[in-house]
Amino acid sequence: MKHWVTKQEPVEISDVERTVIDGLRQPEYCGGITEVAKGLWMRHQDMQPKKLTDYALRIGTGAVVRRLGYLLELYGIAPESELARLRDALSETYAPLDPMLPAEGKHLRRWRLQLNITPQELESVRTN
Repeated sequence: MKHWVTKQEPVEISDVERTVIDGLRQPEYCGGITEVAKGLWMRHQDMQPKKLTDYALRIGTGAVVRRLGYLLELYGIAPESELARLRDALSETYAPLDPMLPAEGKHLRRWRLQLNITPQELESVRTN
């Protein structure tokens, strides 16, 4: 979106949904998936799940679709219809939840993710 800094100078800025998607795409620039998840949870009431889903599907990066679907489901933010749209876009390959961490942990077939961060750690952002 365009934001006017002065009467003559506009700058392009990201909306909150696109910022989350960018964080899921390149978590190394945001402090990791845990920090992206924290931002998602802190601002979830200001976000539109459909817009998040649309952005993720438009980008077409499987890891983003997987990570978004998992977090939306974990936090109960999106309706089942949006989760189904994300699941329908999954391929058979797996991606790590946080690519900055070692590729270890259980595999979650539902989202084709390797959970190298525990759900409990992600749940803890709700209380901090």
